[in-house]
Order: sequence, then C-alpha cells, then structure tokens
Amino acid sequence: METERNKRIAVLTSVRNDTMFLDRWIAHYGAAFGVQSLFVFVDGLDQPRPKADVNVIQMPFVQRSRTAGDKSRARKASALAKILFESFDLVIATDVDEFLVVDPATNQSLADYLSAMPDRSCTSALGLDVAQHLTLEAPITDGPFLDQRGFAKISDRYTKALILSKPLNWGSGQHRVKSRNFTIDPNLYLFHFGSVDADVATARANDGDRIAEGWTNHQARRTALFDEITTATPIDGDQRFASARREMNRRRPIYAWNKPGKLRQDAVIRIPDRFRGTV
Repeated sequence: METERNKRIAVLTSVRNDTMFLDRWIAHYGAAFGVQSLFVFVDGLDQPRPKADVNVIQMPFVQRSRTAGDKSRARKASALAKILFESFDLVIATDVDEFLVVDPATNQSLADYLSAMPDRSCTSALGLDVAQHLTLEAPITDGPFLDQRGFAKISDRYTKALILSKPLNWGSGQHRVKSRNFTIDPNLYLFHFGSVDADVATARANDGDRIAEGWTNHQARRTALFDEITTATPIDGDQRFASARREMNRRRPIYAWNKPGKLRQDAVIRIPDRFRGTV
C-alpha cells in the first residue's frame, strides 16, 4: 500500500576501476528512486563517467591506504548528505557492490517501505555477503545476480547504518554512524556482491591501485568466503534472520557499542527463493 506522499530518497556511491557493478547499481536504485536521485563519486579524472543521467562528482584520484581511503569517502558522503537534506528526506550511502532490498514478503516497493518506515535517525539493513558456490554455480552472466547465486553469509560487517533521516556523520564504510545507536530493520537486507564471481574477485585482487592501498588482507577474506560457502552446510535464511538480528544487537563490545556484534554460530544460509530477481 502506497503512502500519501513517498519520501524523497537520495542514494550515494563511489567508484573506481569498476568492471561490473555500477550499471547494475544505477539500474537497481534508479528503478526504485529515479536516476536523478542518484549521486556517484567518480574517483579519478582518468575514469569514465556513467552513461546514465545520474549526478556525478568527479575528483582527481589520490592514492591512500585502505583505512585512510575509507575515512575520506565517509567524510565526503557525510558532507554531501548534509547538503542533500535540503531537498531529500532520506539519504542512503552504499558501496557500488551493495544493493538494498526490502523483503518481497512485505509486498511493498523499496520506496514505499522506506517512506512508511518508523522515523529513526539512522537505520541498518541485515547484511548478506553473497559468494559463488564453486561446485554448484557457474560464472556470473548478465542476468540478475540472485537468479544465479543462492548462498550467502550473514555478516555483521555488511549490517551497515546506511540510511539516514537527518544530517549525521558516517564512520568508515558506513559501518556505523558516529555517536549514534543502530536499529536493524526487520525487513531490509543489504546484499554485498563483492564475491559474486570468483574470476571477477581474483581480477580485483590483482588491481594495482587496490594492492597499493593495502587491500590484500581484505581480498584474502573474500577468497576464504568462497571456500566457506562451498564447504558449509547452509541453513534456510528464514531460520536464521531474526536470531541473527537479536544476536548482533546483544553481543556488541564496549569499544564498538554502535556497531553490530559478531555472530557466535555459523551463518552460511540458503537465500530464500522469494529474493530471486530482486537484484
């Protein structure tokens, strides 16, 4: 059911040396909110601009460490969000390989659901880190990701405070909002597709910029995810989603009180069939 007036919603991302995600990101969020509500930081004057009619902020590339780069992107996203709140009711920031989805069981579009959502200063979606099952799934094609991938790991790292309803300051990678608690919405999911294809992930691991910035350990975790997805005995996602939200909320360490806690038990799940075609 539609609200009387849907909220105006802006979405931000940044991109450099992209090979497969930006066009899908624009198609996904453009269908939800309109391409004129999308804002893309293009990191480097050597980079191609998006073909779609989105808002582009193109900047000279500055080589930074991974940590410094994450902090810089969070500062830029927070600063842009403050400006956008003059025209928009909600601002969402994601990486280019992250796709926010509302549970199809709600029978609502993403725009309708967000418009009717309780008024929170920041909202998180449950993070699902999708990876190719190396023995059951073929390399990715041009079709929808979730028609081709059926497994994911529930992830505290991707349970991000990505939705703001007022000007606030994101921490690195939108993993938290500074000095704010978080709420994991019961019907929102953030699908991370950085490991959606083993060949693509390997190519990204060999990207010179990422190596220079110190992404080697991060890429090693992605490689380990392929093995975990392939060897685990997955459970149905619907059997784990609610308990995972509760556990992330309860098990927060004192030094990271405003970030989700790590899960104690295995969290490799089979993605419910109703999500097919959503991304």
